[in-house]
Amino acid sequence: MDRYPLIADHGLIGDLQTAALVSFQGVVDWFAAPRFDSPSVFAALLDHDRGGYFVLAPDASDPACRQIYYPDTAILVTRFMSPEGVGEVIDCMEPDRTLTPTDRHTLVRVVRSVRGTVRFRLECRPRFDYGRATHELDLRPEAAAFRAPEQTAYLQATFPLQSDGTDVRGEVTLRAGEAAATAFTVCDRDGELPAPVTVDGLADRMFAVGAFWQDWLHTSRYNGRWSDMVNRSAITLKLLTYAPTGAPVAAATMGLPEQVGGERNWDYRYTWVRDGSLSVRALLDLGFVEEAARFTRWLGDRMRDRADLPGERLQIMYRVDGDPDIPEEILGHLEGYRGSSPVRAGNAAMDQVQLDIYGEALYAMAEGREVGVQTGYHGWKGLAATLDWLAENWDRPDEGIWETRGGRKDFTYSRVMCWVAFDRGLCLAAEFSRPADTVRWTAARDAILEQVMERAWSTKEKALVQHYDDDVLDASLLLIPRLRFLAPKSPGWLQTLDAVDRRLVSDSLVYRYDPAASPDGLRGSEGTFSLCTFLYVDALARADRIPQARYAFEKMHTYANHVGLFAEEIGPSGEQLGNFPQAFTHLSLIMAATTLDDALNQQSGHVVPPVRPVFI
Repeated sequence: MDRYPLIADHGLIGDLQTAALVSFQGVVDWFAAPRFDSPSVFAALLDHDRGGYFVLAPDASDPACRQIYYPDTAILVTRFMSPEGVGEVIDCMEPDRTLTPTDRHTLVRVVRSVRGTVRFRLECRPRFDYGRATHELDLRPEAAAFRAPEQTAYLQATFPLQSDGTDVRGEVTLRAGEAAATAFTVCDRDGELPAPVTVDGLADRMFAVGAFWQDWLHTSRYNGRWSDMVNRSAITLKLLTYAPTGAPVAAATMGLPEQVGGERNWDYRYTWVRDGSLSVRALLDLGFVEEAARFTRWLGDRMRDRADLPGERLQIMYRVDGDPDIPEEILGHLEGYRGSSPVRAGNAAMDQVQLDIYGEALYAMAEGREVGVQTGYHGWKGLAATLDWLAENWDRPDEGIWETRGGRKDFTYSRVMCWVAFDRGLCLAAEFSRPADTVRWTAARDAILEQVMERAWSTKEKALVQHYDDDVLDASLLLIPRLRFLAPKSPGWLQTLDAVDRRLVSDSLVYRYDPAASPDGLRGSEGTFSLCTFLYVDALARADRIPQARYAFEKMHTYANHVGLFAEEIGPSGEQLGNFPQAFTHLSLIMAATTLDDALNQQSGHVVPPVRPVFI
């Protein structure tokens, strides 16, 4: 077993409240419970010796491995092939159907011999609270109980287990057609032992999981050219969404580096207003109206939370339950992925001022209206109060979309999104006849447009640039035509697109900006941003540069991992870097696919029917 497999060498399973990563070697090396943002139970990805892991794999020397998803599901199959036989490990978690938070979460793992005789080995070494909490082992015939101060985990198996200190191990030999099974359940300290497990019982649970995912995906309206990639991205977004509130996390993991050995190692297990708001459009494009509506309601609650309080009206990120408190701590006892330290839990960027979030929030509200997602009276009062406040507070420096730690600047993207906030607010007020200070909002909107076009335009680059004080290009501005700040074929925008192509694109992959030209307060370099590459595709398609857009989009597919997942970045050697999988990347893939499909359909005269409105 590799101490640190490649980030891309994993599949994702989850139950819509938390998630786990399973490597192609059959190792669960990341799992936090009871929520995405909870302390880890398995975190060998961040420290092989201290983090904890759960191995279930053939006891063979260097078998060939292949990992796939059962079609249109989140059931992960890891196949091991050797001269002695072919074995499979099948992993899943049962999706939450209750929308109620629970402390009990179960990893279901079934092994079977497909051909020949295969001996499987098991090692289960949980390390609670990021490896800081000790635990006791209570091994009985029916289960192994790992008892930590705050949690208990039960490991049940259809074959014998043996103690290994406070951990367990086991072996089972299977002939062709035979199967065995395990269930690893995390619950609170006094949680009861689950009912006994059988191979047939766990297999039935897996069939139910498969039916859930296939039934859900069947409601998608996408019938375009890239259904496999779009469907996998949709499932991934669903897996990364906390069902009880409808809030998506940015990624399943924390601490995975943007540069191996570097310090850009963040905790992404929270809900960013920006990411979630842009996901509304992606979900609606696929016809997932209820998911879009639930996040819009969550977002409306966040806007009402601070409607009558001083200071910023929105925080850039929250916990999945809406809690704004996300203190950052350094986990100095963990060495980090391949020595990439520090390992951070929590995120200090929660206190940053990022003015773009107001535009993204109003964008989500406006996009939702086409399928009947409409704020009520009290919700509108909170929204209007936010825009009234923004009218007095938009013209100031902030930290920007990329959460740089190099000081506040007049970031162009932030100004553009403030324009979006007022523009969409005015549209909503007019469409739904809501009370609003439209004169004030209109003045702010128009002032922002004038300021951006006068101060963000670089005569050197002949383009809109990152902030007012420099000539640095920024890929976040690729959203401008989608947001209708500028027309997608206007001369100024096409010149900006050309400049991005000239400065930030490397063989169709896109850097978000050049840290050397615009210092961000952090050491080290970074790869191309997969999100930005898909935004580039979207912008190209809107500019009628369709062959170039299609080439970039389909080439980007070759950088997905073996099961169609993307991390945050692509490194210099084509490796995936950063937290994994990243929701923003997958939602931007969906956005790019639907935009490019529409452009190609217009060329051919094919028309796709609109989403059917659902009023809630």
